[in-house]
Amino acid sequence: MYRNRCKKDTLFPFLPVLVILAVFFESSFVVEGNTDPKDVQALQVLYASLNSPSQLSNWKSNGGDPCGESWKGVICLGASVVSIKINDMGLNGTLGYMLDALTSLKNLDMSGNNIHDSFPYQLPPNLTSLNLANNNISGTVPYSVAGMVRLSYLNLSHNSLSQTIGDVFTNHSNLVALDLSSNNFSGDLPPSFSTLTNLSVLRLQNNQLSGTLNILVGLPLTNLNVAKNRFNGWIPNELLSIPNFMYDGNSFANGPAPPPPPYTAPPPGRSRNNRTHSPPNSRTRPGSDGQPSPENGNEKKRLTTGAIIGIALGSSFVILFALAALVFCIRRGKDKEIAARPSTGSLPVGTDKVNLEVQEQRAKPVVAVADLKPPPTEKVTVEMIQGKNGSVRRVKSPITASSYTVAALQTATNSFSQENLIGEGSLGRVYRAEFPNGKIMVIKKIDSAALSLQEEDNFLEAVSNMSRLRHPNIVQLIGYCAEHGQRLLVYDHVTNGSLHDMLHFADERSELLTWNARVRVALGTARALEYLHEVCLPSVVHRNFKSANILLDEELNPHLSDCGLAALTPNTERQVSSTQMVGSFGYSAPEFALSGIYTVKSDVYSFGVVMLELLTGRKPLDSSRVRSEQSLVRWATPQLHDIDALSKMVDPALNGMYPAKSLSRFADIIALCVQPEPEFRPPMSEVVQALVRLMQRASVVKRRSSDESAFTYKTPEHETADMP
Repeated sequence: MYRNRCKKDTLFPFLPVLVILAVFFESSFVVEGNTDPKDVQALQVLYASLNSPSQLSNWKSNGGDPCGESWKGVICLGASVVSIKINDMGLNGTLGYMLDALTSLKNLDMSGNNIHDSFPYQLPPNLTSLNLANNNISGTVPYSVAGMVRLSYLNLSHNSLSQTIGDVFTNHSNLVALDLSSNNFSGDLPPSFSTLTNLSVLRLQNNQLSGTLNILVGLPLTNLNVAKNRFNGWIPNELLSIPNFMYDGNSFANGPAPPPPPYTAPPPGRSRNNRTHSPPNSRTRPGSDGQPSPENGNEKKRLTTGAIIGIALGSSFVILFALAALVFCIRRGKDKEIAARPSTGSLPVGTDKVNLEVQEQRAKPVVAVADLKPPPTEKVTVEMIQGKNGSVRRVKSPITASSYTVAALQTATNSFSQENLIGEGSLGRVYRAEFPNGKIMVIKKIDSAALSLQEEDNFLEAVSNMSRLRHPNIVQLIGYCAEHGQRLLVYDHVTNGSLHDMLHFADERSELLTWNARVRVALGTARALEYLHEVCLPSVVHRNFKSANILLDEELNPHLSDCGLAALTPNTERQVSSTQMVGSFGYSAPEFALSGIYTVKSDVYSFGVVMLELLTGRKPLDSSRVRSEQSLVRWATPQLHDIDALSKMVDPALNGMYPAKSLSRFADIIALCVQPEPEFRPPMSEVVQALVRLMQRASVVKRRSSDESAFTYKTPEHETADMP
């Protein structure tokens, strides 16, 4: 005892020194030292994007060591930034463009500020907690969330997010809490919600969401708030047992949910009598005594051997009857098709009986002339389709677009009159349509001669895939028509025409395409292609990317059209010589001319050609010019790295109003995209990041300059100011 006391007494005077040394060594291990350069650069860009606020003490837009200098709200582990917590600090600005470089970041909390604009396309990929609530962020849930599989907490509430939520939660089994409340989301709940097997808290109140709540059945929710939306249908009985469930302010059907269909076993853990369902440790609903019904208990005893044999014989009879009916329908369908061929009348040759039968099988309500868009709950899954060759095909995906009748579209286009014809695409003509409610739409009438029999069978599957494309820079497919052999697609109307018309028709509209506007157009269309190539699974190859398919709205934001139509134009060598079937001559990559094979890298090449159009104002092929300048790519490529030659290539309509460094970087991106070898062309995600950096540098110049324009402009001859 004496020895132990002596040791304690001896060490006691040195305890302060030991504590100081321990803190020193711990801080040396966790904080001191140089921060990862990628993390430093990402925080510098974030600081500049937030307009260099004084609240963020020790932060710098150039240089600095976030971990060693204890930047406010930044926590490090070793040389890596693992947490950023800068909430409720009155920050004003955007999120920048380099957050995805923070690969070690686990926690990001920037809630309660005034952050605006849309999400950057990429976010820190390994976050476990993201809180951006109570800001002014617009757009929709970023597609990069699909890859953030470690997320356990996501709060985007109280912002200005809109459109559908987005089906990005397929791999988020770790997600425990999700808050998307108080935004402007619309449409149905995404199917991937059903995969959130650990979700405990879901808050969706104060939006404009519609459809039913059926997708939430089976989730381990303890807190669910869907109040003040537009949900309808019955509330599933399983959800009524959630301890904290708020659902007022919707249009749910009155009364209990209907019972399961006949001969359907009840869900696990649920009695056949709905009134007696009361899960353990839950509140008993009115009208339930919380105990199983005696009849149900005795019913199990009455399942004798004779009953089991009777059920087996009955099931066999039903199966045999179904098979006989299927054979009869197939034979009867063939007979009808043969009998119908001589009397097709005014319908196109090869009238497709497939979709006439589909209409009967689906029993789906059809949109009337005065109706533009039915409630989102009226989605259809085409189960079985009778093919022309007698085969039976299955379309697994739901068709979320609306179904129109031929009569409705004829009325809206004045019987597809010549005065309503606004263009002709690779698959058919395009018409302007005006519906009785005043809504203007665009109808693509697909030429039946452009589709083979197999491709006609694939039409509904292609429509299903196109209807699920959701991106702010992609023209939305609103509806379709598949009756009487007709194949029509209904799209949103984009008001300002195509980029091709604005660039190449000499009128006052071309003056709207400033350098700033051209870079925005390039960035928006690059994001659309990135979504098609790298977000959609499987990847979607556009195969007809050109300036005529880039439509501009009133604010000159780009919207890419014809996305997904490549499914109706097979990628085969027999179409190499047909420039009308796939792509347009002048935009096609070299490998397509050689082999007829078109890939995502071919789309990248076509994008580079469009960037050349934006830079030069020239058409990809122009026979009116001297022979050496007729091919835009061949003429421009050797000059892209020559600054003097580059300045002479710029579209004269710009009147020299562009920043020289921005022009040079723009040309560097073009040179990468139009390389002859596909493997050397960059993926669209890298193109997007390069264009975002170009825009970011321009915005920095704007903040430092008194110029009212988005760029500090200069002519090539007189370089008065340069960009950083």
